[in-house]
Amino acid sequence: MAKLTINGKMIDVEVDGDTPLLWVIREQIGLTGTKYGCGVAQCGACTVHIDGVATRSCSMPVSAVTAEQKIITIEGLSPDGNHPLQKAWIEHDVPQCGFCQSGMIMAAAAMLQANPKPSEADIAAEMTNICRCGTYNRVKAAIQQVAAGGELGRG
Repeated sequence: MAKLTINGKMIDVEVDGDTPLLWVIREQIGLTGTKYGCGVAQCGACTVHIDGVATRSCSMPVSAVTAEQKIITIEGLSPDGNHPLQKAWIEHDVPQCGFCQSGMIMAAAAMLQANPKPSEADIAAEMTNICRCGTYNRVKAAIQQVAAGGELGRG
């Protein structure tokens, strides 16, 4: 049995302690925005926040998380999809296939929380998620827009 705080709700799940947090989130709790990509914490599709830190949930055993720790998934970042990063992602046409996007947005949100005005070098160093479609320049532009507090909209 594990007790988790996910998106502000205390949840009890019956699961083996070595089960990856990703599978608990997706299969036990039914929050499918967090994706399975590689299974070895390299691609970042499974990124969630644990106490504000971007964490790759595919390699995090559920037993390593306590009930006091706050887990936020993409569904909890902004329940109405209105987070500035989500809006900027759409504005800059970042999503292509969309598979990596929830993990990318979660990584970007944690980075901006820790460093609200990142340089291009900061963004390059912190955004290690893999996008098969290669929309990295759009990701950078969306992050820079949010960091600058810029209005959404072109031209």
